[in-house]
Amino acid sequence: MTTTTAPKLKTSAMIASFVDPGQKTATAPFGHALVEAAAQNDKIVGLSADLAKYTDMHIFAAAFPDRFFQMGMAEQLLFGAAAGMAETGLIPFASTYSVFAARRAYDFLCLDIAEPELNVNIVGGLPGLTTGYGPSHQATEDIAIFRGMPNLTIVDPCDSVDISQAVPQLAASEGPTYLRVLRGKVATVLDEYDYTFELGKAKILHGGADVLFISSGLMTMRALQAAERLAADNIDVAVLHSPTIKPFDSQTVLAEMNTDRLVVTLENHTVIGGLFESVAAAATRVGLGKRVVPIGLPDQFLDAGALPTLHERYGLSTDRICATVRAELG
Repeated sequence: MTTTTAPKLKTSAMIASFVDPGQKTATAPFGHALVEAAAQNDKIVGLSADLAKYTDMHIFAAAFPDRFFQMGMAEQLLFGAAAGMAETGLIPFASTYSVFAARRAYDFLCLDIAEPELNVNIVGGLPGLTTGYGPSHQATEDIAIFRGMPNLTIVDPCDSVDISQAVPQLAASEGPTYLRVLRGKVATVLDEYDYTFELGKAKILHGGADVLFISSGLMTMRALQAAERLAADNIDVAVLHSPTIKPFDSQTVLAEMNTDRLVVTLENHTVIGGLFESVAAAATRVGLGKRVVPIGLPDQFLDAGALPTLHERYGLSTDRICATVRAELG
C-alpha cells in the first residue's frame, strides 16, 4: 500500500502576492528604476532599516554598494541620517515597511525632513492590505497619518509602470516624498492604456457613462478588472486613476465627478483619512453636492491570513467591488 503526501505549501503571508495567476508582472520595478535613476544622477543614495531585501532596495545595493547604507533596525536613525545626507546635497531613498515609517519615526520625518523641505524619498513597503501578518505589519492608516504632514508628497502607485516612471520624478522633486511601494513580482497593468505617470496628476484610463471609479494604488488594477466585468451587465464604468494623494488633483477629479454618474472611490487603505476623504473634501469645498460611495478597508485592525481571503473579506476583491456597484445601482 502506498500513500501520497500533499506538497508542502511554501507561501509567506509577509511576501504574498495579490497578483492574479497568469497576470503580466515585472520583478522588483522599484529597485531597477532606482538603479537606472542613480546611473544618471550620482547624488542618489539608498538606505534601509534592515529591510533592503523586502523593499527591493537590495537591487540598488548590489549595483551601487558604495552608495548604499544599511542602518539596522532603527527607523528614527534611518530618517535622521537621510535628512543629514539631504542637507549635503545628496538625494536619499530610505526604505522600510510603511508601518514602521508612519508609526515609529513620525517625529523625525516631520521635523528633520518635512519642516526644512529636504529631498528625502521615503519608500514604504507592505502598504495597506498587502501582507497577511496582521496589524503589526498592515499599514492600513499610513496615508491618514501622513496627509496631515505639511510639505510631504504622497504617491500610491498602481503597478510596475507607475513605480518605474515615478522614481525619477520623485528624485527630481525638491521636497520630501512618501512612496507606497509594491515589491517583488508587481503587476503590469497601465501599459495597455495611453498613460504616463505625472506627479500630482490624476488620469482617466477608461471612459464610462454610468459609474465613475476614482482609485489609487493596487485598487486601480481592481477597478479596471471590475469595469470589464460590469460591462457584461451593460454597466458602463469609467476609471480615474489618482496615484498622487497629496497634492491632490482636485481639478481633474471634480471635473469628472460633475456628472450624473455613480461615484465610487477605491483604495487599499482605511476609509478614514485617505482617498475617499480627499475626494469628499474636494467636492465639499466647491459646493458639489455629490454622494460618494467608498470601497476601502474598515476603521479597525484587520485579521491575519491569506491575502485572497482577506481581500474578499474586507471588500477589495473584484467580486466584492462588482457586488457593491450592482447593489448601488439597484
